[in-house]
Amino acid sequence: MTQTYLLVDGENIDATLGMSVLLRRPAPEERPRWDRILTFSRDVWGSATRGLFFLNASSGQMPMSFVQALLAMEYMPIPLSSHSGEKVVDVGIQRTLRAIAERGGDVLLASHDGDFVPEVRDLLAIGRQVGVICFREFLNTGLAELTGDGLKIYDLEEDIGAFNAPLPRVRIIPLESFDPVRYL
Repeated sequence: MTQTYLLVDGENIDATLGMSVLLRRPAPEERPRWDRILTFSRDVWGSATRGLFFLNASSGQMPMSFVQALLAMEYMPIPLSSHSGEKVVDVGIQRTLRAIAERGGDVLLASHDGDFVPEVRDLLAIGRQVGVICFREFLNTGLAELTGDGLKIYDLEEDIGAFNAPLPRVRIIPLESFDPVRYL
């Protein structure tokens, strides 16, 4: 059985939710249900899944209650730090994607960030299953263009049901999935 790796760019998902969807800082009850995302990741390709949740710990502090919650949900928190102003989460994910390319495994990447296009393209080129978990309307164009190469896109709200309540999103709705009751 192939191993699937779920790589979570938590800062990117949280920033997109807050700045682009809610237009404010999300309340705890408005954040994604990370356990649902891990369950979806296990089910999507029917393989064993390892959840890796990347955190920026450059401040020298870790959100210990959140780290404990991640551990309880069977994620591996990866708190990275740097003193040079690097985008530590992005660099950590890029290195991990390259290591997966060498080692083996499929990837689900929770992010909207175009910084991962080269690594995702390389994984697709060697025949790996790769998916991106995101708010579809905010996905980087470079990543979206890789759907022609086999990249799968999974919407956090629509495909995964990662939220307890509908979000105030304006997006293109395929007619076959349009539910007018949601708007009444």
